[in-house]
Amino acid sequence: MKFLSFLVSRLWKALGVILGVVVFNFFLIRLAPGDPASIMAGEAASSDPGYVEQLRQQFGLDLPLYQQLFVYLKGIFQLDLGYSYRNKLPVLDLILDRLPATLLLMGCAFIFSLIIGVLLGVLASRSRYTSRHQWLDSAIMTGALVLYATPLFWLSLLMIIFFSVTLGWLPAFGMESIGAHYTGWARVGDIATHLILPVISLGCFFMAVYARLTRASMLEVMGMDFIKTARAKGVPAGQVIRKHVLRNALLPVVTFAGIQLGQMAGGAVLTETVFAWPGIGRLMFDALLQRDYQLLLGVFLVTATMVVLFNLLTDLIYRFIDPRIEFGS
Repeated sequence: MKFLSFLVSRLWKALGVILGVVVFNFFLIRLAPGDPASIMAGEAASSDPGYVEQLRQQFGLDLPLYQQLFVYLKGIFQLDLGYSYRNKLPVLDLILDRLPATLLLMGCAFIFSLIIGVLLGVLASRSRYTSRHQWLDSAIMTGALVLYATPLFWLSLLMIIFFSVTLGWLPAFGMESIGAHYTGWARVGDIATHLILPVISLGCFFMAVYARLTRASMLEVMGMDFIKTARAKGVPAGQVIRKHVLRNALLPVVTFAGIQLGQMAGGAVLTETVFAWPGIGRLMFDALLQRDYQLLLGVFLVTATMVVLFNLLTDLIYRFIDPRIEFGS
């Protein structure tokens, strides 16, 4: 019952947050300069004011803002996110077509950054107490600081130049080889090859954060009394690290990972643009240039929903790692 009450409470809060984000984004986008009707008329090589007004009426841009908001909210509850005038397709269809590519990129980057970051953090914290390997701790932390300070787009461009242009090892752009028409495992391997550079580029920043956070958390736990007691009882060092230090040190890492997932969704916009990855980040960038309001609002809604769901999942995992935390808290 506590779990059900916790889940219902979190879902109601999530719904309120998503609704607030939708309303805020609606008014924020309307403040942006530029008239979509004028842009559409320009693409049709027409400057007739009557044609521009016709377009405004067709897409509801002549209505007061509160009426436009009411129409949009009504459409959301009916799973209708509007129509993209630029792509001549429903917004929901466009997003559902691009969403799997973004989820694949974000999921692989998240797993890569979390696993490698935690491993590096554990290695650095253990090396901190070994007089022969303290240099390894300094090397890992210095590398993590460099990756943290490097802009995402700059790192992406450097990797393209080095691994694709100079060495020719990996493809630089796209999700699949154009014209290859691979099927089965050959297609899976082709997508995996194209995925390497975007995943590393997107994951390196977060990997650096997890490495530093894991190291700091483990060093703090290592100084606690119950760890000293376990060592005094003769518990092997590896067992102390795995069962006592790491499990307690992972709590702040898991909490931070849930927050970082939202930032990763924003970082995916830059990564998808640089690597021409066909996800919703690239879709949002194109919609912004084209003043496609409905498509922009749809992408913002889906992104906000993903972030809220990721944070809800983080709460559940947090309580799984530490059973002392009850669902009612």
